[in-house]
Amino acid sequence: MVKNILIPVRITFGIIVLNGEPFIRYNLQSLYPWAHQIIVVEGACRTAKAVATSDGHSIDGTLESLRRFQAEEDTEQKVIVVCACDEGFKDGFWPEKTEMCQAFAKRATGKYLWQVDSDEFYREQDMEEVLKLLQKGVGRITFPQHSFWGGIDYVNNGIGIAEFDKGISGARVFAWGEGFRYTEHRPPTVVDQDGKNVALRGDLSSKFMTKQGIFRYHYCLVFPSQVFSKVNYYSVQSQEKSNQGGGFSSTILSWHELNFKHITNPFQLHNLPDRLSWIRPFRGYHPAQVLKMMVDIRDKRLLHELRQTDDVESLMSSLSYRLFTWVLDRMVVVVTSRLGSPLFQLGSIVVWQAKKMLRRFRGIALI
Repeated sequence: MVKNILIPVRITFGIIVLNGEPFIRYNLQSLYPWAHQIIVVEGACRTAKAVATSDGHSIDGTLESLRRFQAEEDTEQKVIVVCACDEGFKDGFWPEKTEMCQAFAKRATGKYLWQVDSDEFYREQDMEEVLKLLQKGVGRITFPQHSFWGGIDYVNNGIGIAEFDKGISGARVFAWGEGFRYTEHRPPTVVDQDGKNVALRGDLSSKFMTKQGIFRYHYCLVFPSQVFSKVNYYSVQSQEKSNQGGGFSSTILSWHELNFKHITNPFQLHNLPDRLSWIRPFRGYHPAQVLKMMVDIRDKRLLHELRQTDDVESLMSSLSYRLFTWVLDRMVVVVTSRLGSPLFQLGSIVVWQAKKMLRRFRGIALI
């Protein structure tokens, strides 16, 4: 049974998920005390057929986990599960993620709509602080993220990740009401009954939330099965863009083989393969349900493959790697603090030149 608490504002959490194991049950448990509703939209977009069943569902038992949670743990009947067939898509597949998000938005009855990825979590003390902000009234909140790689002890950093956080792609919480619409998934966009972006009602930026010490904890590159699913989805999506003159289909497949399954280039570790990125130890505290999940895996109550981290530990013990990444971490802070300015443009050139220089690092023995 999931403990409930009295919440001062009505929040509808919206989740879209395909192959969300092992996260989905723990994510629902983490959100449940704060929720007025949790609307989970399950299934594959048509570009994700390679990692879905023939009728458009997860291949890892996610839908069954959702049904089991409803039957066994949803004591307040807060959880609603939506599939493509519920929205009239007869082949069982969603056209794209925007339609999935619109499916949870049209069912939302809270004062706020909070979009959550199945593999991202929030610390309990941070949820309390966000509730205080919502009570004052805001239009939109964009969260910075800790993006984990290869395990929960290591985080990614890089110019591409910082750009993502500084922009509105990390927007997660939106004012919501009658006549409001979710118009786009990339980036997440909500408009009010007059068609005006809800951010105009008061926008709490990633920079502001960073000062408050409030992050979303994104475990997107932790489990091999999760990474495989993501790479397959993005490779097909990118192939479609490549056919139109863009995309990086072959690059992301190479990244998976060379820089996730193995570490070939320690400065190209995020699945934005054209961007400079690296990893460093995580020194903070994880959300409680994430720690519970990892204990359950360790104690074999939950069977799920973990990535071996001997190569990561070897990298973390390298003095030269720690020195390079220390410098790059600070460069990113300076560059992204002037996002869109001439300094940012200059900084981007510097970072790009650093990337070219660090290609040679692959041939240097780590010390």
